[in-house]
Amino acid sequence: MNPIRRTFMKFTGTVGALSTLGAVAVTGMLKTTQALAAPWNKAGFESKAVAEALKTLGASAAAESRDIVITAPDIAENGAVVPVEVTSRIPNTQSISIIAEKNPFPLAATADFANGAEPYAYVRIKMGQTSNVRAVIKADGKFFTAVKEVKITVGGCG
Repeated sequence: MNPIRRTFMKFTGTVGALSTLGAVAVTGMLKTTQALAAPWNKAGFESKAVAEALKTLGASAAAESRDIVITAPDIAENGAVVPVEVTSRIPNTQSISIIAEKNPFPLAATADFANGAEPYAYVRIKMGQTSNVRAVIKADGKFFTAVKEVKITVGGCG
């Protein structure tokens, strides 16, 4: 193996990567001063009651909907890892939020969707006890909800 060739290849690879990154930054495709993620709902994730979490989402008067499918185990053997899958068949879905009603901090997850994205979310949440899992969907400025009970056999977040 030729150590000079190896050093040269490392150098050209690094310079090439840096020059590409520099070109992307100069063209404005990469803006280091902007956050690429959506704003974080700090008040929602710190709320300790379901009504408070719904209020921070703006979903105090969410309507029940059969167009929301929650797939979660009826009985979870371990509350530390409960798989929850939510699919929305409501047109123009903008966000999906998942609430575990009896958790110390009920709002477990929120996913925002751009136009045309498939409204589907899969998360693993921690649950301390048997509780309802609520999906809250925002579509066209309106809020919809569905509920599924999940029974926990081993403690998760107590």
